[in-house]
Amino acid sequence: MNDLESRLTRFTIPDPKPPVFPAADVAYTLHDTPIGTMLLAVANGRVVASSFGDEETMTNRLARALSPRVLRQPSALDDVRRQLDEFLSGRRQAFDLDVDLSLATPFQRLVLNDLPLHTSYGKTTTYGAVAGEIHKPKAARAVGTALGANPVCVVLPCHRVIGASGALTGYAGGLEAKRFLLNLEAKG
Repeated sequence: MNDLESRLTRFTIPDPKPPVFPAADVAYTLHDTPIGTMLLAVANGRVVASSFGDEETMTNRLARALSPRVLRQPSALDDVRRQLDEFLSGRRQAFDLDVDLSLATPFQRLVLNDLPLHTSYGKTTTYGAVAGEIHKPKAARAVGTALGANPVCVVLPCHRVIGASGALTGYAGGLEAKRFLLNLEAKG
């Protein structure tokens, strides 16, 4: 063996397979939908975000609230994406997902936990009615604020809550997204 061959044999060629990273504490992906790009995230098998927020803001929020191990791992969200796509195409009327409201404040949790009990597919309610259901009849504006910061949009149907006059009011994904969702449900 000559000198060059001897120097080359000291180096090993790395395995051509890509590295396999451990599962994240929080896995997320960006998902394009008919109502805009949504950031979807799961932790411990539960949906913690279905949001219209920008990636940096949301991943920082997830890291602060849940774990600094937030990784973009789309395959961990296959079921969430599938169910969301089915819902947005009118082939699904309810989600079969476990939700974790770790990103919500205590008041938001009160409002969001109550929401599925008082709204159903194709039906709307008002901010005042939700406030009454949670035994805070004067808190319609606070309910609106809580719903506006819903970390699990669409999955927890805050789009079904409208103004007392029937007017569409704020939605994290914009009023066009809210209109799309309400029109979709009206057809179903």
